[in-house]
Amino acid sequence: MSKPMTKTQLVAALAEEMGSDKKTASGALDAIASVVTREVSSGGAVTLPGIGKVVCRARPERQVRNPATGETMMKAADKVVKVSIAKALKESVNG
Repeated sequence: MSKPMTKTQLVAALAEEMGSDKKTASGALDAIASVVTREVSSGGAVTLPGIGKVVCRARPERQVRNPATGETMMKAADKVVKVSIAKALKESVNG
């Protein structure tokens, strides 16, 4: 498995794909990240066409076990971010 693409590499690839400079591409990437963060943290969902859907889900209070001691305890309710991968991306990886 290869190393994940860094932000610098992503910005360079995005700039090349857009036909613009790295500063513009970096601004666009930061704006997308900001919009997704704001929308998901407020309880909404964001669909990134061709990539997937990012959504925040609430998890109820539940009983968990400490693997080191075997002790069971109650974990408070919390929220978790889920990403559902788009069918087109799955097919391009597997096809």
